[in-house]
Amino acid sequence: MTESPTSTTMIRIGHSPDSDDAFMFYALTQGKLDCQGLTITHELQDIETLNRRALQGELEVSAVSIHAFAHLSDRYALLASGSSMGDKYGPTVVTREALSLADLKGRTIAVPGKLTTAYLTLQLCLGKDVPVVVMPFDQILPAVVAGEVDAGLLIHEGQLYYQDRGLHQVVDLGVWWFEQTGLPLPLGGNVVRKDLGGPLVERVAKLIKGSIQYALDHREEALEYALRYARDLDPALADRFVGMYVNEWTVDYGPRGREAVRLLLERAWEAGLVPAPVSVQFVG
Repeated sequence: MTESPTSTTMIRIGHSPDSDDAFMFYALTQGKLDCQGLTITHELQDIETLNRRALQGELEVSAVSIHAFAHLSDRYALLASGSSMGDKYGPTVVTREALSLADLKGRTIAVPGKLTTAYLTLQLCLGKDVPVVVMPFDQILPAVVAGEVDAGLLIHEGQLYYQDRGLHQVVDLGVWWFEQTGLPLPLGGNVVRKDLGGPLVERVAKLIKGSIQYALDHREEALEYALRYARDLDPALADRFVGMYVNEWTVDYGPRGREAVRLLLERAWEAGLVPAPVSVQFVG
């Protein structure tokens, strides 16, 4: 895409219809920032759909799973702002009955998509050939409760209230990853298409960082907006969930976050779970 001085450049941003992403993009969606001649539109879809769209290079900017980035790094650059990282918490495997990790062997686990970082980490934990069935993320918890699947891998807010549905945690993959590495588990990030060109990529990076910082600086109003996307979650839990995944690492990965991304993708390559080694560069 080539900008001219008088043209308006359209930037489509894909992100999940969840409270943490709504919080992150509040300033941009509600006109709180000067977009400096850019026309920003938002396309809200679940993360696995966004991963698949990014494989085709459809959107200029998108939230994606770090796992998916291993398949996208030729076309997209990883923005330094917009990470979702869990420090000793993350996607959680739950069952109807209390089980150990060893008990999961041979059991089918419902997962929210094979390009999600949740699925990649599950494979690192349980092995490449763990049997799974793919389901929309918001159908996994009800399916486990109904006994339709042996176990479910929960992402998003379900991590906070599965116990209220009578389910048991088998493993928190964020805890497991920390025990293995001493690092947070980098689940998702924002990517920008490289063919926009350096100056426009930097403008986009600055805007997204500004949106995240604005939300953190105006937490109460941003959270009130984000609650619209909390799927009837108790406001206190929604507040907690947003705090888990929009924090100082979301403004910038920092040295520890950058190392976590590199190590996750390195271990994924060593385990034969991604197609090639990934040289990670952070923009902005």
